[in-house]
Formats: sequence, structure tokens, C-alpha cells
Amino acid sequence: MEDVLFEKRGRVGLITLNRPKALNALTLDMVDAMRATLDAWRTDDGVELVVARGAGDRAFCAGGDIRALHDSGKAGTPYVIDFYAHEYRLNRVIKRYPKPYIALINGIVMGGGVGVSVHGRARVCGERTMFAMPETGIGLFPDVGGTYFLPRCPGELGMYLGLTGARLDVTDSKYAGIATHIVPGGKHEELIAALAEGGKPYEHTLSAFAVTLDNKPKVEGLREWIDGHFARDSVEAIFASLEGGTSLFAAETLKSLKTKSPTSLKVAFRQIREGKGLSFEDCMRLEFRLTNRFMRGHDFYEGVRAVIVEKDNAPKWNPPALEGVAKAAVDAYFAPLPAGDLEL
Repeated sequence: MEDVLFEKRGRVGLITLNRPKALNALTLDMVDAMRATLDAWRTDDGVELVVARGAGDRAFCAGGDIRALHDSGKAGTPYVIDFYAHEYRLNRVIKRYPKPYIALINGIVMGGGVGVSVHGRARVCGERTMFAMPETGIGLFPDVGGTYFLPRCPGELGMYLGLTGARLDVTDSKYAGIATHIVPGGKHEELIAALAEGGKPYEHTLSAFAVTLDNKPKVEGLREWIDGHFARDSVEAIFASLEGGTSLFAAETLKSLKTKSPTSLKVAFRQIREGKGLSFEDCMRLEFRLTNRFMRGHDFYEGVRAVIVEKDNAPKWNPPALEGVAKAAVDAYFAPLPAGDLEL
């Protein structure tokens, strides 16, 4: 069975991530196949727009195949760096694609799944959408364009999401700008058929299917606390602000942050702050610098061991606390690569 399927339905080029048992996690072969097909469809007059979806009812895509990356990196093979280079190039293709790229999301969308959805012109989310960028919890950083889209979320919401890995439901995702439309999952097949027929601009079709949910976004009600605590000038200042807070939000958020990799937190903080002033391409080049350093470090492999491999959820970070992460160590993550930046 192919891990990613491609077909044409009317004017639609349809991509189906097809690893439902693995929550449609991305492999290098899937990334390369998507890139090659998108390149072919770019000049195919029969394809007027692209729709991407996930097989099964549990996930659009839960991210990259982290276990494979962990094992490859531990073995010292080039797969791990190749994966990120190819993935980031695919993210850029989607961001700059000349034809409308529409992601149909229902279920889990995390990490690499965000990278092949959020950069499209439209992100159509169903009622079971669950978005998260949980990388700091496995000793990594919010990549796949997180440098670009997180600081462009309302207020300090992007910093909050990037550091904590907090989950958003469909209404939260719409509020954050992750989703552009809400369409019930049961209507997605009908939506694809309507888009395939043509005759009307795709925006008109999406609007005709979109619904407004009654419940208000939870994060909207948390914005005062999120903006107050996360608009600080360092991770240490965020911790201090939360420690001085009297709300349940402050207590629970602080508890969550204390489980994350201190190195990841400091790198992600600087990454998100710098990303606000960078182009998308420069964000991806920066992320490739960071990836190269994380893949040669300790915390990513320890985080994946603790969360995914052995599942003891007790990672031993190195350094184990924020005060042990020196500024010079963080600076080294952002330094130019000896072989030069990622070519996009």
C-alpha cells in the first residue's frame, strides 16, 4: 500500500496521506513524492487547485516519523538531516505554490502535519481538529515554519503555543489563524466533489460549506493571561511571571513548562522572537541551522526515548535547568552552518 496517494478529480489534484495506523506520519519518501507531484501539477493545466487530506478518521498528520528520525540520528546516518532539508523545501513549495493549496483537516495535526497544511492558502478544519506544536517536550523546537507562523498569531499566542505545546481545538484553531474555515468532517468528501466540479471560485465553494460554531474559543478567554505572562524578554522572565501569578492558568502553565527541555525553551523563545521580522524563506533557513544543531545534541534523542520509545515520560535533559543553558550555547544554535545555509 502506498504511503501517499495522488489522483485527479475534475480540476482538483488530490493528495491523501495514507498511513492511518501511524496517524499519517511523514516519511522522507512521502515528502519527496509530494514535492515531485506538486512540481508536475504546477504546469498541468488540468489541475487548477490542490487538496491535501489524511486517510482514516484519527489524524490529518501527526508529524514526521519521529521514531525513524531518532533511530537514524542515533545510528549516525544522513537520513535525519536529509529529511529536514527535504521537508523544509516542501514547506516552501506549499507556501509559494502558484495554484490554491487547500488542506482538509479533521483529527490530529501536529509538527510536520502542520508544515504540509498551515502554509496553504486555505486550511479547512473539521470538528475533531486537534492542533499542537509539542516539540519542546521532545527536546526539539517548533519547526516546519513555526518560526514564521507562530509570531504572526494574535498577541503572544504563538509564543505560548510554541513553548508549551498546548493543544487547540477547531474553534481555537480558527481564532489563532491556523484554520481559515470550519467544515464538519462529514462534509469533506462533498466539499472535494464541489471543488472538483469547478464553475465557481474555490473561495466561494469553501464559504458555502463553512459553518460557525456556537462555542467561543477557549484561548480567547485566556488572552489576558497569555499576553501578560508571555510578553517577557526571556524564558526566565516568563517563569518568574508565572510563579508570581495567582491564577490556575499560571500554575498549570508553569508546571507544564517545567517538563520541557530547558535548551529547547531558550532556543524556541529566541526563534519565535526573531521570526517576526524574517521572511518565510529566511525562517526556513534559520530552522535548518537549528535542526542541524539539535540532531547533533542530546535532548532530542533523550526526549524521543522518554516520550515515544520507552514511554517513561521522565526525560533527563542536559542541562537539566534553565540556568544551565548559557547564552553562548544558545548563540551556537543560530550560527551559520559551515557548509552554508539550506538552499531553497
